[in-house]
Amino acid sequence: MEKWFVAAKRADFDKWAQEFHISPVLARILRNRDLTDSEQVRRFLYGTLEDGHSPWLLKDMDRAVERILEAAEQDVAFRVIGDYDVDGICASYILTAGLQLLGARVDTAIPHRIHDGYGLNEHLIREAAQDGVGMIVTCDNGIAAASQISLAQELGIRVIVTDHHEVPFSRSEDGGRRELLPPALAVIDPKREDCGYPFSGICGCVVAYKLLEALAEKSGVRLLKEALEEFLELAALATVCDVMELRDENRILVKEGLKRLKNTRNKGLKALMEVNGLRPEQLNAYHLGFVLGPCMNATGRLDTARRSLELLQSRTEAEAMRAASELKALNDSRKNLTAQGLEQAEEYIAENGIDRDKVMVIFLPSVHESLAGIIAGRVRERYNHPVFLLTRGEEGVKGSGRSVEGYHMYQKMTEVQQYFTQFGGHAMAAGLSMREEDIPALRRELNDRCGLTEEDLVPRVHIDVPMPMDLASLEFVDEMELLEPFGVGNPRPLFAQKELTFLAGYLMGAEKSFARYRVRTPQGAVIQLVFFGEPAKFDAFLEEKYGPGSAAALYRGGAQFKVSVAYRLGRNTYRGRTELQYIMQHYC
Repeated sequence: MEKWFVAAKRADFDKWAQEFHISPVLARILRNRDLTDSEQVRRFLYGTLEDGHSPWLLKDMDRAVERILEAAEQDVAFRVIGDYDVDGICASYILTAGLQLLGARVDTAIPHRIHDGYGLNEHLIREAAQDGVGMIVTCDNGIAAASQISLAQELGIRVIVTDHHEVPFSRSEDGGRRELLPPALAVIDPKREDCGYPFSGICGCVVAYKLLEALAEKSGVRLLKEALEEFLELAALATVCDVMELRDENRILVKEGLKRLKNTRNKGLKALMEVNGLRPEQLNAYHLGFVLGPCMNATGRLDTARRSLELLQSRTEAEAMRAASELKALNDSRKNLTAQGLEQAEEYIAENGIDRDKVMVIFLPSVHESLAGIIAGRVRERYNHPVFLLTRGEEGVKGSGRSVEGYHMYQKMTEVQQYFTQFGGHAMAAGLSMREEDIPALRRELNDRCGLTEEDLVPRVHIDVPMPMDLASLEFVDEMELLEPFGVGNPRPLFAQKELTFLAGYLMGAEKSFARYRVRTPQGAVIQLVFFGEPAKFDAFLEEKYGPGSAAALYRGGAQFKVSVAYRLGRNTYRGRTELQYIMQHYC
């Protein structure tokens, strides 16, 4: 069962309503986004790029800019080394393009997920030395590559690190924590303890974008300054796809980036929208995270991420359409493989009693290692437990973890790091390599040390306002557009209504996978409620609460069942007519 929480944060809602010409209900929702004063509300509703933070606040930014401009002037050969996910690909693209606009000689290397693994490795460093590279600039990686960067220095290669992942650390006997920074010329990472940047929750591409902002300002190169408009589109895409919270400047970057994406001049992005049937003018954060992003990620999972980089670098429409079509086909294949992997995960859980563990460690040797993170995320959603999904790689076991609220995955992994040959990540996600024979011990120790209670594993439903459905209107739905873009850290508002009376139901869709219910509110209004969840589970809930035959009675239209509902509001336009839509999300 879920545990429902109604937000009860206090503020002068009427004052905010008058000051910003919004309803008190919207003001209350804003407070639930942890806004506490009028200036924060202004930035949330009407913030512009001028409200973003200065790149110079990032630790080592001045040093990185100085060394990069110095190397470019000396005609040093640069190599940008990124990562194989959307964040890393976008960061690699904008850094490479930005350095080219500075007049630097630069190329790009993106590690192969299977052959190279994540981030810098010795092979990539030696290859750079053989190619005559004099400076490496990392993006979305490097913070945990101390030995590789030491090797680069020995080979005469200068390294600048730009990253956003957690900084590795060690603990002393008294429990003190000491960060282990790599020996690079400059290490730009907002998660450094000594970094004074006001908001540490930016993605790797935004860190790269900030570096280019600083380079444009310091160098005065007009073309680079103008290119920041295009680069902002990629920063927005990466922020959403790397599941960053849409708070603070992330919200502004995504909002402004979406505006520009609707009129993008990037031929690859245009083509990717077209092959997915997206109309640019209707583009929103959902399309970035669940349509465009997965296509770009699929190539790094099943092939090489260079395909996505080449998509962004397309010079002709024909070239872009060819690349976009290939990416979509790969993503379709990835969806099928993911579904098969999820079935295997469920079988493994049942056979090995994994559902009794607080931290779920699942070993599926035959699953493609690139799908581990996706499958771990799906299992986490279903069970609301931290999940590690392990597969058999070319060299030992590789895996990905996905966490839940209250379990800092990276910190917990540092407590058992003796079992990993490599690991990294942050609070909600991680990657690892390990020996197969250590899997049982890892499972045991992760659970012994997890510190989780049964209550921690109960799914939490955070309700913004317990608002009677009768008070909703299309005008209020229009007003809620001020809150977009929606995503992690800024979810679509969730409302609650107690004791709706369910009168009748109708299953819809080719596979009867969603439903429409006729319900009566306590105030007597009869409305239509749609449900895009799993009707079979709702039917089982009714059977348990009201006895056998309850679901059948509902679909016959002879029901009188009282159910409390958490719902969202939207619009439904059909044949030119727009109506208010009530969408059931949870029930009890």
